[in-house]
Amino acid sequence: MTFIAEKLIKVFPGVRALDQATLRLEPGTVHALLGENGAGKSTLIKVVTGVYQPDGGRLLSTAGDGTLAEVSFSGPLDAQRAGIGVVHQERNLVPAFSVAENIALQAVPKRRGFVDHHAMRDLARRCLERLDVQLDVDRLVGELSVAQMQLVEIAKALAVDSTVLLLDEPTASLTADESDRLYDVVRSLRDQGQSVVLVSHKLEEVFAVADTVTVLRDGRSVAEAQPLANYSRDDVVTLMVGRAHADLHLETRKIDNQSQPALELDDVSTSLGHHGISLHVQPGEILGLYGLVGAGRSELARAILGLDAITGGALRIHGAPAHIGSVSQALQRYRLGYVTENRKEEGVFLDQTIARNVSVTVWRRLARAGLVRNKDERVLVDRYRDQLGMRISSPLQLAGQLSGGNQQKVSLAKWLAADCQILVIDEPTVGIDVRTKAAFHELIVGLADSGIAILLISSDLPEMITLADRIAVMSEYRIVGELDNDHRYEHTAHKVIRMIHAEVAS
Repeated sequence: MTFIAEKLIKVFPGVRALDQATLRLEPGTVHALLGENGAGKSTLIKVVTGVYQPDGGRLLSTAGDGTLAEVSFSGPLDAQRAGIGVVHQERNLVPAFSVAENIALQAVPKRRGFVDHHAMRDLARRCLERLDVQLDVDRLVGELSVAQMQLVEIAKALAVDSTVLLLDEPTASLTADESDRLYDVVRSLRDQGQSVVLVSHKLEEVFAVADTVTVLRDGRSVAEAQPLANYSRDDVVTLMVGRAHADLHLETRKIDNQSQPALELDDVSTSLGHHGISLHVQPGEILGLYGLVGAGRSELARAILGLDAITGGALRIHGAPAHIGSVSQALQRYRLGYVTENRKEEGVFLDQTIARNVSVTVWRRLARAGLVRNKDERVLVDRYRDQLGMRISSPLQLAGQLSGGNQQKVSLAKWLAADCQILVIDEPTVGIDVRTKAAFHELIVGLADSGIAILLISSDLPEMITLADRIAVMSEYRIVGELDNDHRYEHTAHKVIRMIHAEVAS
């Protein structure tokens, strides 16, 4: 079916999220919806799927006789009945339910008035097979990895017979192979006559799979349903940011390697399976920790922060043995902070204000007679608002109302407020647009220049080569190599990939 969201308006307190934005979808196409964080992409999707009601504009879809007729959705179920399926950027899974129960949740098969568990498992297996994913459909979703949960979310959307399927950052947590399999499914759906909308900040993926493109900037559509073949990557980026964009280029920074390391791991083993891990980070240095998804990088960070046990070797901070049992202890005793990759579940409290999120790490410092004044929290937010470029209506705005990039800035601000000397930053720019990503890169370098030791975990190799002073390469929960970074992509990328391939081959 043809579907048009025409001149949509959506206003939140202090923010005009959509300002006459238009999205036109034709059957048998893959349509890219692009824009910076805060441009209105997720808001547009939520209006189209009935999560939000528009304050202006209208929705049109093809009627039975082929003509366009105005439609309205009172909620997501209305949109689903009209043939519109969606995979939101925020996962909507029930951790206590099985894989099969989650996949069939919107279309539960029944027999004589009761849930048909056999049919439900068959449905789940068929949807997972379309993604070429092997998962036990009886396993609880809460036991899965972030990447596996994302694949279950996509399989859940495939379980509903949709003529329009909207995918909001579907590959943010997937490996390259998993992403390739997903896009094979996307092309198959397109060839079957479905309309697929792809929201992604990974422009290389967009150009590989999309046919047409709509670009949003500040809530307006600055390109509407245009053939993607008419644009280069630079053209799209310029449309998104409103000006030509320049990537960050760094010279090799001078690090004092004679000083005491801020963070040091010596032959460390963990309860998660790491063994023989040795690395160090100097004050003012950015040590990159690179590896494929599943290499054990985030798990190592969790062990450093006391979330999982270190079972052997030594952890030292500024030369002294450190024994960390919790994130709170890491912060209070060692001034060690952790910007998690899972910002929506671990990085920010979505149902709390920005002021409350930023100040949570320093409540003890702000408290007077056991109470923290709202005024003091707001002053703290104002301090980092300009430094981080946070686009917010007020410090009292709920964190859940922010775009992904601004939520990440709030997550970082709370650790800056705590005056950390060491920061572990895990996947800082997943789901973040090109301009916000460049601002984050400049910010991370600025933090290192101020003397903060940074352990940077990223699956984005260009990002790693842009930022890191040294790169440690992980595979299968071990460090398999380390190299100085000269910021020359072709040269360094070849070395890093060769280290990984050599380990896999052995």
